[in-house]
Amino acid sequence: MTAETENIAVEVNRGLLKEIEDMGFSMAQAAWSLHHSGNSSLEAAVNWIIDHENDSQFENMPLVEFNIEIESPNPSDDTTETTQARAKELMEQARKQREEEETKREREKERIRAGKEMMETKRIAEENERKRNIALRNAEKDEEKKAREKIMQKVNGDKLERKRRLGLPTETESASTSTQVAPLDTNVHKILRSVMSPPSKAEEMRECLRSLRRNHKDEDPRIIRRAFETLLMIVRNVAKKPDEEKYRRIRLTNRLFQERVRRFKEGIEFMKLCGFKRDQGSEFLSLSTHDTDILRLQDAAFQLNTAITNPFFGLLSKEGEDCEQ
Repeated sequence: MTAETENIAVEVNRGLLKEIEDMGFSMAQAAWSLHHSGNSSLEAAVNWIIDHENDSQFENMPLVEFNIEIESPNPSDDTTETTQARAKELMEQARKQREEEETKREREKERIRAGKEMMETKRIAEENERKRNIALRNAEKDEEKKAREKIMQKVNGDKLERKRRLGLPTETESASTSTQVAPLDTNVHKILRSVMSPPSKAEEMRECLRSLRRNHKDEDPRIIRRAFETLLMIVRNVAKKPDEEKYRRIRLTNRLFQERVRRFKEGIEFMKLCGFKRDQGSEFLSLSTHDTDILRLQDAAFQLNTAITNPFFGLLSKEGEDCEQ
């Protein structure tokens, strides 16, 4: 402590000074606490001591002046035991207050940390979904390209076969088959899915939706679109809130569901591909928590969104099948 601090004169309340000393504190602690708490009260002085118990200031005794104007009008008659008990109580109150404040600060830190983790988890989930959708679109483009190539190879092969039957020269035609296959017109869609590898769930969903569009092409397009939109609403609700049973149970006798989805066998088949099942004798299509696959539901939503936004969805595939035949 500097000499300047040692020579500071402080005005204190004599009665409060004695009470603090009776609590077991040093005279220096009592004087400094009264000075810094403005001689307001015994509790304020004790709280100041507790908050500054490690200060080096207590090592030095200030010059004490007793100011009559701030003396207590009613000096305390407490015994030493009562004073010490009161001091203990005040110290305990101050300690609890500090613990409560610390607990509040920790809770706020935890809330902020949990919020950041939730935002990061959401960002990662959205990024993964975006990558998955891109991968699905790329896979679909690759399938279309392969299907076009197969169709072109078949067309070229048919031309060569007809020339051979007619006895026409085939050298130029044969050379053309060894070169890179030219792309077909954009109106030709992918076919020959049966000669490829076994279809994935996403492919089965896509083919199911195509069948719904093709098999009911004479229906009002708005009716088919409404069926797709209803299925999209169902799978999105389950994907967003998989723990809520009301989204995982669809009553088959529901009027809107019957009009928009159940009337089409492909609609029920699509829901089964999403994991929905109908128990024996039940009037519900249910998706158990065990069978709830969020990635599958997200794939289903992607296929439905494609079917809704693409006006030629399910129609170009039929043209490709006719060309193959």
